[in-house]
Amino acid sequence: MKKIKFGEAFTILLIMLIILGTSVIKFGLSPQIPVLFTIALLVLWAKLRGASWDDIHQGIIDGISTAIIPIFIFILIGALIAVWIQAGIIPSIMIVGFNLISSQFFVPSTFIVCSIVGLSIGSGFTTISTIGIALFGMGVAMDINPALIAGAIISGAVFGDKMSPLSDSTNLASAIAESELFDHIKNMMWSTIPSFLVSLLLFWILGNGGAESNTTKVAKTMATISHNFPVSWWAILPIALMFICAWRRIPAIPTLFLNIIVTVIMIFIQNPHESFKSLTSLISDGFVAHTNNASVNALLSRGGITSMMATVSLIIVTLSLGGILMKFNVVQSAMEPLVKHLKKPGALVTTTILSGIGINLFVGEQYLSVILPGKAFKPAFARIGLDELALSRVLEDGGSVINYLIPWGVAGSFAASTLGVPIMHFLPFVFFSLFSPVFSIISGFSGIGLKWAKDKQ
Repeated sequence: MKKIKFGEAFTILLIMLIILGTSVIKFGLSPQIPVLFTIALLVLWAKLRGASWDDIHQGIIDGISTAIIPIFIFILIGALIAVWIQAGIIPSIMIVGFNLISSQFFVPSTFIVCSIVGLSIGSGFTTISTIGIALFGMGVAMDINPALIAGAIISGAVFGDKMSPLSDSTNLASAIAESELFDHIKNMMWSTIPSFLVSLLLFWILGNGGAESNTTKVAKTMATISHNFPVSWWAILPIALMFICAWRRIPAIPTLFLNIIVTVIMIFIQNPHESFKSLTSLISDGFVAHTNNASVNALLSRGGITSMMATVSLIIVTLSLGGILMKFNVVQSAMEPLVKHLKKPGALVTTTILSGIGINLFVGEQYLSVILPGKAFKPAFARIGLDELALSRVLEDGGSVINYLIPWGVAGSFAASTLGVPIMHFLPFVFFSLFSPVFSIISGFSGIGLKWAKDKQ
């Protein structure tokens, strides 16, 4: 194939965005079908341009290969959710939470708790799928808007993931920009702290004015959970294990395996007559609650490997699309002209952030939204005298934090599937992800917190 020019690349991406945006946002279709249709059009275009089937297949393989580890992690998280519910871990967290947190401060408290947990373990996915599910169940029992609760959970998880030295995305942004990790985390505070404070204020205003606890419903929910689930202080063991593994910097896969094994042992201790057949069914199909309370059944019937399959299928087709775009240099060709003409810091920061958001939209993968703009704009940052820390902060503000807002993105589809709230419902309430790029752009134009290479000399 001949080299793709900017105009052709821009047209392809624009058509893709129109198809996906119209289908998912306007008509509310499941993202898988529009993405598959877009892949079909892209394959047709590639063949008309002279591409071989081997190149097309290789593009698909390259795209999917970036998600093999996340897909396996999602499968393990599905299993973990199921066993955590049966062993009483999530129900115990809910009971403790009902006794400690009032509905008046529940939403901002949820944001703070998820921020602390995410910062401690360095994983937004794990935060959402463990503590997040328990807090979500509590909020629904208090008659708080589920989308608002999901927004607080995800905002806290994203903050923790962004600022933790244990986070993959934080380490990746630092590595791509070649900045020192802890200097990178310190420098991110210029955009992160304002985003955190504004988010906290909005969660306090919306949570305080939008819900008064339904005392009768909460009491009934607590009684149902206490009667039907093994609620005890032993539930702290798997939670403590999760923090210990994070502290010891044990990777996600062995951490999840270890936690599942410990939780399964707890299940057999609680019920020595538990059969292996029912346990395998639990891990495969998820936990199904059978109580006399319909709302509790709805809240705690979740988890299992099969619950993650819709997310896995979306990830596979989305990254296949991204792989083809990358294979034929569509995204790269659309970015090249931008790099050459940027000479002012405000414009450069803004364009880099918009590029990260664009790659999230077109490719749906948060790591590539950091890697591609990082490699493309690094020479431009050096040319005008900006420090590597300026680039690494911008990569996070416009890259990894945005993926939770994309209906066909890896992180967004995971959060929607885990919490059971559509992305377009919780998107307006994920304040931290919405404000992070805004404050980063303000920093670029105002110069506040913007690091220059000469400052090191």
